[in-house]
Amino acid sequence: MSLSCHGNMPAKIAAAFALAACFAGACKADTIVLKNGRRIVVSNVTREAGKVSGDTPAGRLSLPDSMVARVEKDDAGTGPGTTTNLSAADLPISPPLSSSMGGAASDSDPAARAVVHDGAVDQETLARLDSQASSGNAEAVARAVTGEAAASQFEFGRGNIEQALNHAEKALSLAPDQVTLLLNLAYLHLRRSEYTVASDLLDRARRLAPDSPDLAKLSGWAEYGLNRLPQAVEEWKRAQQLRPDPEVASALQRAEMDAQVETNFDEGVSAHFVLRYDGSAAPDLARAVLSELESDFDSMVSLFDYTPAEPVAVILYTNRDFADITRAPAWVGAINDGRIRVPVQGVLTVTPELASDLRHELAHSFIAQKTHENCAIWLHEGIAQWVQGKRSSDDAAFLVDLYDHRDDPSLGSLEKSWMAMPADVARIAYAWSLATVEAIVEAGTPVDLDRLLDALAAGSSTEGAVQSVLHDSYSDLNRATADYLHHTYLH
Repeated sequence: MSLSCHGNMPAKIAAAFALAACFAGACKADTIVLKNGRRIVVSNVTREAGKVSGDTPAGRLSLPDSMVARVEKDDAGTGPGTTTNLSAADLPISPPLSSSMGGAASDSDPAARAVVHDGAVDQETLARLDSQASSGNAEAVARAVTGEAAASQFEFGRGNIEQALNHAEKALSLAPDQVTLLLNLAYLHLRRSEYTVASDLLDRARRLAPDSPDLAKLSGWAEYGLNRLPQAVEEWKRAQQLRPDPEVASALQRAEMDAQVETNFDEGVSAHFVLRYDGSAAPDLARAVLSELESDFDSMVSLFDYTPAEPVAVILYTNRDFADITRAPAWVGAINDGRIRVPVQGVLTVTPELASDLRHELAHSFIAQKTHENCAIWLHEGIAQWVQGKRSSDDAAFLVDLYDHRDDPSLGSLEKSWMAMPADVARIAYAWSLATVEAIVEAGTPVDLDRLLDALAAGSSTEGAVQSVLHDSYSDLNRATADYLHHTYLH
C-alpha cells in the first residue's frame, strides 16, 4: 500500500494520533481465536444460532461456532491500526478455515494421541509408525496416516507451515487416494501462494469427490490466485450451492466485482506478471509497466533471496474503478491484496512516481509470499518504503520529538490493518515504520531484514522475530530508532 500524498509531515500530528486512539477505543474490541490459531479482532461480538459474529471494517463477519476455540474480551478497546486483521481487500484470499486441516486425525484416536502429546510431536513414535507402515499392512498404514496427519495439524496450529507441509505430504504418500489428505495438502500450498501445485492436488481430489463443498471452496481460492476470475466465480458459486459459507460469500462477492470491472480489460503477460488494464488506457503504458516490473523483479529476487512461486497479477484502473473495487481510504494511492492494484487515469508513461509505487507494491508481494502472509504491517510497510528508496531525512526531527515526548507509536499497535486510520495518523505510521527499518539496516545489514522474514516464514510472531534476530524488545527498537534518527539526520 502506498500513500497518495507525499512531502513533509505536518509539524503537529501527535494530537491526531491520540484522537485516533480514542476513536478506535470507543468500540470494545474482542478477539475471536480460531482452532487453527488464527486471531481475528472484531467489535460487537455475538454468539447465536451456532455462529460467532463480529464487526470488521469489511462488514459483519460470521463464523461457524465449530471453528472457534474461544473469544477473548478486551474491555479496554484497541489502539489505532489494530481494529482487525481483515480488510475489504483481504477477504477474497482469506483462508477457508472451516475446511483447513480437518477430518484426517481425531484427538481421540490412539495413534494421534501417541504422536502428539505434552505440547510436542513425538518423533520417535511417529518414525516407528512409519516404519511399521512400510510392511503394507492396512492397519499399520492407517495408524501412520493418522499419526502424520495429527503431526501436520499440530505444526500448522503452531504456525510451522513448512513442517506441517512435510507431514501432510508423508500422510498423502501413504494414502494417495484419501480426499481429506489431498485437501489438507492443497490448503497448505494455498497458504504458501503455490496455486499451481494446489490446483493439481485439487484436480486429483475432484476425481474422487466431485461434489465436495470444501473442494469447490479451495478450488475457487486457487483459481483466484491464478488470476482466473471466471473460474473462481464458478467454483465459489458451486461451493455456496453445496454448503453456504460466509467466507465464500464474501470471496464470491469480491471476485464477481473484479470480474465485472475487468470484463473488457486488455491483458499483457511477461515472465513474472499478468497485467490487466482498462481498454481506454494506452497499450504503450501497459508494456512500459511490465518492463518496469520485470526490472524490479530481478533486483528483488536478489534482495529477498526468494522467487515467488506464481506470476504476480497487476491491475491498472481508472480512478473510479480503483475506488469502487478497493474501497480504500482516500489517502491510499495503490494497494496490494495479492493483486497489485494501481489507478493510472491520465497517466501515459511510467513516471518516477508510478515507478516508485510499482516498486513499493511489488515489495509487498515478495514479503507476503516469503513470509506466508505472516508479517506485521509496520514491518511490511517499512521494508516496502525502504526498498522503493524512501528515507527519513524530512521527518527525522518530528519523529524524534514524538519519541522525546513519549508520543511515538507502539509497534504492537501497528501490527494489524491500517485501513481505518485517519490520513494524519497513517502518515505517522508510515514514517515511523520506515525509520525503524532504516535503524535495523543501519545497526546491521539488509541481511538482518532477510533473517527477520525467514523467522516469520517459520511461524514466529513479528515481535518474537525481533527478539530472536535483533535481540531487542519493541521498546528497545523504538529507542534505537530515535537514536538512529538523531545521529544520522540531526547530529
